[in-house]
Amino acid sequence: MKAAEDIIQAPIITERSMAGIPDKKYTFRVAKDANKIEIAQAVEKLFKVEVAKVNTLHVRGQEKRMGRYSGRTASWKKAIVTLKQSSKPIEFFDGLL
Repeated sequence: MKAAEDIIQAPIITERSMAGIPDKKYTFRVAKDANKIEIAQAVEKLFKVEVAKVNTLHVRGQEKRMGRYSGRTASWKKAIVTLKQSSKPIEFFDGLL
């Protein structure tokens, strides 16, 4: 089993992800091989909250060009974590609003 710090890699701070915070929906970049159960357990352990559900999606890498050279960015996995209504909010995101 992986450590919670290895599963949750980084929070995603975008305009769209910040719009979900009042509904207790938080977005994270997660390990590509992590499943929904592992993600929920990692969020509960790291932030001491209660998770209601987890939605995951794979983000494809994009083609990038620099002059005549082209390549691809890495693909990654995103998780949208919804907390229970009785749960406290994640304090890290409160400072960003």
